[in-house]
This record gives sequence, structure tokens and C-alpha cells, in this order.
Amino acid sequence: MDIVFFGSGAFGIPTLEALMREHTVRAVVTQPDKPVGRGKKLTPTPIGQAAENLDPSIPVFKPERINQPEVRDEVRAIGADAWVVIAYGQKLGQKLLADKFAINLHASLLPRWRGAAPINAAVVAGDTETGTSVIALAEEMDAGVVYAESKRRIEPSQTAGELHDLLAQDGVEPVMRTLKQFKEGRLDPTEQDVTLVTLAPKISKQDAKIDFGWDTQRCRCLIHGYNPWPSVTVRLSDLPLKIHRVESVAADTDQVAGVMYDVEKGLVACGKGAIRLLEIQPAGKKPMAWSDFVRGRAIEQGQVLQP
Repeated sequence: MDIVFFGSGAFGIPTLEALMREHTVRAVVTQPDKPVGRGKKLTPTPIGQAAENLDPSIPVFKPERINQPEVRDEVRAIGADAWVVIAYGQKLGQKLLADKFAINLHASLLPRWRGAAPINAAVVAGDTETGTSVIALAEEMDAGVVYAESKRRIEPSQTAGELHDLLAQDGVEPVMRTLKQFKEGRLDPTEQDVTLVTLAPKISKQDAKIDFGWDTQRCRCLIHGYNPWPSVTVRLSDLPLKIHRVESVAADTDQVAGVMYDVEKGLVACGKGAIRLLEIQPAGKKPMAWSDFVRGRAIEQGQVLQP
């Protein structure tokens, strides 16, 4: 089949690779290059870079606004049997989509967690299962019929970043299955139950504020749900620390919430139970194990981690 691929984020790379192996990708549409780093060097999106590396002969379009009439007409003129959209970053308008078979890979089991940050939302909420959904593009965000899905258990130790990479790989099969069913004329779409919709809006640094008065599970979920970004940051004395990974501990302690009552083990009291610090990142340093951080440091027992 001839495919036009729309994507920007790294989440779509495994599917793009599979499409290039098994189909003909006629064009890739991605967001414009953006300045990155201190030197503000113009840098392609992960999808733009991947497309160039995988097959430099494939045209890559980088429009500022995909729905502008001249851009819309140019993209629509590309001969293709189907459009595949994954983490593109712009909404495709109805005039652009008219009479096109277009599918979107979304990183949740819809209708749960519609929106920009479904992976973070699932981990923060303490969900034990998530997955991917292949849906039709609709006027309302993430509201289209579901063609296929994949499911995956969320392990207590998993961060949103790790889950992102796993789901990106998981999404390949349902996309390829949907395209095969479309070609064979045997699609079997399922309507979403609107009574079960939950929303996962775009996240900000403010969302990663922790309250150690919460129970241990909620603290763990927040920390893992915002790893790698924006990361839960606390202060130990005057030193800012990003907390990347922890373990829930069913401790029976009368310590004040936020108190580090066992420095060597990295135990911090919560409103109920405790968390064990496993991986942290001091300001200006690389992530490291808590055991490496405390080695040779004089950290007093009873210090409070300040959110």
C-alpha cells in the first residue's frame, strides 16, 4: 500500500520503520525544524531525522500550518491509499481529511486518557494496564472509532519514559493489522463509550509538585509518571534533587511526612508508608543511584525533603 505518514515525536519511529519495510511511504509530514540547545541549532523532529536516515529519497514536508490551503492541496495531491498519523502535533482539518482513509495511533486504551499526555496520566493515576489504540481521525480529539488495540500491564517500577518506548513498539502491530484489514475490506470499528472518557491534558512543570503527606503509592506514581519530564524536584538542605525512581515501602512509621529517617537506605516518610529513593539527579549532574549519591556525603538523619 502507498502511505503518507504524519508524525513528529519519537513515539512514531517504530511504526514508520515498519511501514517502510512492508509498504511504500510516499511522503513524511512533520513539524518544522526548531532551535535546540545553547547554540539554538535548527534541529529536525525525531521523525524528520528518522525519515532522512531510513530513506533520504522520501520527500519530507515540514509545514508551519498543515491546514493552509496551498499546503493542504499539496499534501492531498500525493497519491496514497492511507494516511497514518502518530504524535504529529497539529490537528488535521476536515477539508484536509475529506475522502481520505486516515488512522491515528494513540497511547492509551481509549476512551480512557484522551489528550496530549496519556502515558503520564496512566502512570500518575496508578493504572495497572494501558495500551495503544488505532482510531479514525475525528473532529473531536481522540474521539474516532477504534479499529485495533494492544494491551500492556504497567509494572510498579516503570516510569512514563520507559512505558513510552514499550508502547511505541507495541503500536506497530495494531497499525499494520488495521491497514491489512482496510486493504481486504474487513474493518470492524468499535464506537467509544463516551461515559468512560477521561482526559489527559498537556502537562507542565507545576504538575510535578509532590506532597509527601500522600500515601506511598500516590507518591511513587507521581514520581514515575513525570519521569523523564518534568521530573519531581525537591530540596535536600540547599541542594535541588530530581527524583527519578523510587520504591513503595509499607512502613509503619510515626515520622513527619517528608522526613528522611534512614539516609543509607534512602527512606522518606509519607502520609502512609514510605518511599525508598533508588535513583536521583543532583543539579548539574547525571542521574545516579541513591547509594552512589550518599557514599562519602555527610547527610544528617531527620532532614526534610522540601517540595
